[in-house]
Amino acid sequence: MTEPFDTPITREGALLVGPWRGPRQMLAEQHYDGHASIHDDATAQKLGFKGGTIEGPTHFTQFEPLAFALWGERWFREGCLSVHFRAPVFEGEKVRATIEADTAMPARAKARMERLDGTEILTGSIEVGTGNGPTELEQRLASLAPLADPVVLRDVHVGLTSQRISVRMGADDHMGNYYPFTLAQKRLRMTEPSDRFATAIPMEMISVLIQHKAGEDRFPVRGPHVGLFADQEIRLIDGPLEVGADYEVEREIVGLSGSKRTESMWVKSRVYRPGGTSPVAEMLLNSAIMKESYAAYAAEHAALYGS
Repeated sequence: MTEPFDTPITREGALLVGPWRGPRQMLAEQHYDGHASIHDDATAQKLGFKGGTIEGPTHFTQFEPLAFALWGERWFREGCLSVHFRAPVFEGEKVRATIEADTAMPARAKARMERLDGTEILTGSIEVGTGNGPTELEQRLASLAPLADPVVLRDVHVGLTSQRISVRMGADDHMGNYYPFTLAQKRLRMTEPSDRFATAIPMEMISVLIQHKAGEDRFPVRGPHVGLFADQEIRLIDGPLEVGADYEVEREIVGLSGSKRTESMWVKSRVYRPGGTSPVAEMLLNSAIMKESYAAYAAEHAALYGS
């Protein structure tokens, strides 16, 4: 069988090191709620970033050849990458993915990405199968304090569940305003291209499959606002997900947290085959909403909670 990747990988003991890559920006035209997103230069600069950020799951592709080198075909059937994003990446910058194997736990490894200057872009866990203990994000979510004094998220609560929505990703299907491109277009700009992705949806595009219709089953979140992905986990349970196949997605709020600048909604999305009762894939996503991007934040906070 032909190897799915021709990515050069360096082995340094238990460490697998990928090459330096320059991920491409494909969300400059993304918009929702009638406005541009954090991936638009002008919008990002208003919030203190130097330009439009590259979407977090874009980086997942750089880990796929490393995971395949460690676990083979099992990665495509039941791989899981669980990461906390620590710094943004902008087009033109080079980043490198590494995974560090654990001899005591052969089905799990540490995942890390860094920029050329050594800045840590993301950190987390990568694994195949289940029974490996809590993932990076499961541990992180369990350790966070509940959201205090919610404003943008005051109408949502843990346990709130959406209806199921039908989703599909054909090679030439335009994925909407949230993701203004096709899988075929994405494959031309991926850091780690593979013929395998003609039939199997790459992990970074599983995020797109799940999210591209999120506007149809929206939770009652105040807006307009600008948010970003702060934490993301994608797990294959009965993979791979197939290009052109029909699926159904339902979403559940599993956590609410916050920081000085953000209110965060943690959502578990489950992917089913039509009419199925057991998910074939899952995604845990922390969408962090920038408080300053919600124009009425200060006034509404004062009205709700005092000065």
